[in-house]
Amino acid sequence: MKKKYVVRLSEEERAELRDLVSKGKAAAHKIKHANVLLKIDADGAKWSDRQAAEAFACSARTVFNIRQRLVEQGLEAALARKKRDRPPIEPLLDGEKEARLVQIACSQPPEGRARWTLKLLAEEMIMLEVVESISPQTVMRTLKKTH
Repeated sequence: MKKKYVVRLSEEERAELRDLVSKGKAAAHKIKHANVLLKIDADGAKWSDRQAAEAFACSARTVFNIRQRLVEQGLEAALARKKRDRPPIEPLLDGEKEARLVQIACSQPPEGRARWTLKLLAEEMIMLEVVESISPQTVMRTLKKTH
């Protein structure tokens, strides 16, 4: 079966990958990806995806993805991990809710209070039904971000 993404490294790329592997001063996944690229190079060792996967303790799909990223996006993308499209947990406050929090924090504190506390701000956000629940730490991070 003919491969859709054929890895052909230039001499400079090969030298860069060998240097990265021999120094061992990079992240483990980068070193593994560099090793995989050196072995699946069509002008080099010519290993199959399965051979490389077994040798470097990863799946054949990982080898395929490294191969694909090298061909489509270049060497740096092949060495790096794939970036997430979305964070694992969606942010609790979007721009509109952050603006509402800042508006509340800049308003007059409740009767009998000299200033807003983080706990009071969190309770006010819940009471006004801006959010279902929020911790004082989240309020603190959001306000710290907005100066």
